[in-house]
Amino acid sequence: MEYLAHIEGERRQSVKDHLYGTAELAGNFAERFGKREWGYCCGMLHDIGKYSDAFQKRIQNNDNRMVDHATAGAKVCLEQGGYYCFLSYCIAGHHAGIPDYGNSSDSGSVGSLMGRRKKEIPDYLAYKKEIQIPQINTAPFDPGQSVNPDFSLSFFIRMVYSCLVDADFLDTENFMKNGSVERDAGETPEILLKKLEQHIAGWLSNEETDTVNGRRTEILKHCLACGGLERGMFQLTVPTGGGKTIASLAFALRHAVENGLDRVIYVIPYTSIIEQNADVFRKILGDRNVLENHCNVDYESSEELKSMQLAAENWDKPLVVTTSVQFFESLYSNKSSRCRKLHNMANSVIVFDEAQMLPPDYLKPCLAAMEELVDHFQCSIVLCTATQPALKPFFRTDRKITELCPRVQEQFRFFERVTFRNMGTVTDEELIERLSMEKQALCIVNTKKKAQRIYHELKGEGVYHLSTSMYPHHRRRVLETIRIRMSNGEKCILISTSLVEAGVDLDFQTVYRQMAGVDSMIQAAGRCNREGKRDKEDSRVFFFQFDEKEYVPGQRLQIDVSKLLVSEGTDIASLQGIKKYFETLYHFRGESLDKKKILEEFKNRRYNFAKADSEFNLIEENTKTVFIPREPEAAKLLDQIRYHGYTKSGMRKAGQYCVQLYENEFEKFRGAGMVQLISENITDFYELVNEDVYCDDTGLDLGIDFGMAVIM
Repeated sequence: MEYLAHIEGERRQSVKDHLYGTAELAGNFAERFGKREWGYCCGMLHDIGKYSDAFQKRIQNNDNRMVDHATAGAKVCLEQGGYYCFLSYCIAGHHAGIPDYGNSSDSGSVGSLMGRRKKEIPDYLAYKKEIQIPQINTAPFDPGQSVNPDFSLSFFIRMVYSCLVDADFLDTENFMKNGSVERDAGETPEILLKKLEQHIAGWLSNEETDTVNGRRTEILKHCLACGGLERGMFQLTVPTGGGKTIASLAFALRHAVENGLDRVIYVIPYTSIIEQNADVFRKILGDRNVLENHCNVDYESSEELKSMQLAAENWDKPLVVTTSVQFFESLYSNKSSRCRKLHNMANSVIVFDEAQMLPPDYLKPCLAAMEELVDHFQCSIVLCTATQPALKPFFRTDRKITELCPRVQEQFRFFERVTFRNMGTVTDEELIERLSMEKQALCIVNTKKKAQRIYHELKGEGVYHLSTSMYPHHRRRVLETIRIRMSNGEKCILISTSLVEAGVDLDFQTVYRQMAGVDSMIQAAGRCNREGKRDKEDSRVFFFQFDEKEYVPGQRLQIDVSKLLVSEGTDIASLQGIKKYFETLYHFRGESLDKKKILEEFKNRRYNFAKADSEFNLIEENTKTVFIPREPEAAKLLDQIRYHGYTKSGMRKAGQYCVQLYENEFEKFRGAGMVQLISENITDFYELVNEDVYCDDTGLDLGIDFGMAVIM
């Protein structure tokens, strides 16, 4: 009898061929971190359940009844004992997701690993006629090289799982498409480094040390020189304007080439910065070499971008630019679709841009994952920021973190462009009076509601508002108007929330910043005298407090720590002040740096992958999405979604016309009958039905009250 794994038309793929093909691929992937035999064994055993008569009847008779073929390999691994037990997680979950360990009392109907062990499944022992169980002779890692061996083992299991599911997808895809899949892995790091060297060749001749460009070149040269260092953990602490984007890329590519690493991965908290950096990288390295992977990118709507869509599945490109959410949630996911890419993180240079934005609620799990990547998966990590967080106490005591910026203290003194002033506590009226006397000024406040209130009081020629109460397409139009006015030297007063603090290239004469986290205030200062064309004394950044308390989601402690340091007379703009801020913040956070107790799910060889996946959510705000159909393109998209259904491509485009509302804000609009569900098939996706509450100046009016009704 021929045992079949897949059928496509008249073509047949045997189970044996599929197992050998998957094993080879998974072995190759695991070889990147020195564990080829683990990947090979996992691939060889993952589908032995397809040797059952029940599965063969299903596939050969085109029967849609489900037959469990994943539990068989997991059972064999559990029966083998020893190292094989760890592979049982991977094989049991190669379709449904890596399971929790469960309890000894779990019945066969429970999806846990212990439940799978007891599950009654069709006889699969015919596999013994064609398949031998491969040997595993190496330990997952040296326990003496791990601070937390249980966590290291769980991380290793997840990496082997990634090797398996990507290999399974690729071998199946190759058969189903008859070898005609158009994947493009891009060019090698060696070629990319040459392209970068050509791009920066003219800069490297600059020997000045008393100009901005000269300092940028000094930092760039030092990063290139450090590229030859051995793999490890690094930090690049560069003041705003110091050229950290190109400098970090220079280090990463040189380091990849010198250490035989496969790719560079940029992890960035804001999509606005991702889009800017990805554009820079594409211009230097070429479109085919840069994968931009986040929710705003649509590779599905064009056949020309098919190779990019395929690469987004497993990050098989030499340079990947992604979000912190995508990166860390994938590392703690138990789903095959999200875990496919993980093995391609191994043997990489991983740059964390704006490292101060690592999420405090999940800081310890994030740092634990970073440490595993360095210690056991051949990675180098670069923490890149102007406001370096105080992370050293959370790593191994012998962890060395090498600074890539030369003469850090001196660079920060040189790049000082503003003078900080503390205004203390002010009223709305006092702030508005100050702003009315400015010509080009930015005022950043902590809430959308406050931004709208200040704007309406100040409203007039040359006064603008920006916040997430405006949909992204609207915000871009306003930003373009602001840039034009500022370049023409016209009056321009911008009232905004923190969204302009990163990834928005604006240069104001004066900045006013409501008290926030120190890192946010320094980011805000980066919008003042950005090009260094004015004297420091004439470029002032005022920080202030309002006399009433406001609810700022997730920011209360950051604000309180900043207030404490200011009251103590700390120079919050100095390297020492920044370090003290993060040390104090992390001290007060204490155990809440692992708010959901993620690390406790991996103890005593009983690992809860599914539970960790459900708990690890970097974006936890309970928000609702409201679509604003004011523009012709938006109205067209709304009709497509309403009448033709949900598509990823359509929803990505729709995101440019959406506003996210917190639960309390949303309830006011729903209570007033101003929003309604777009489709019963899409939950938490609403349209604004009363366009009168959305205006060109400030977007959605957040001042409406409960009890308001639509007047027809």
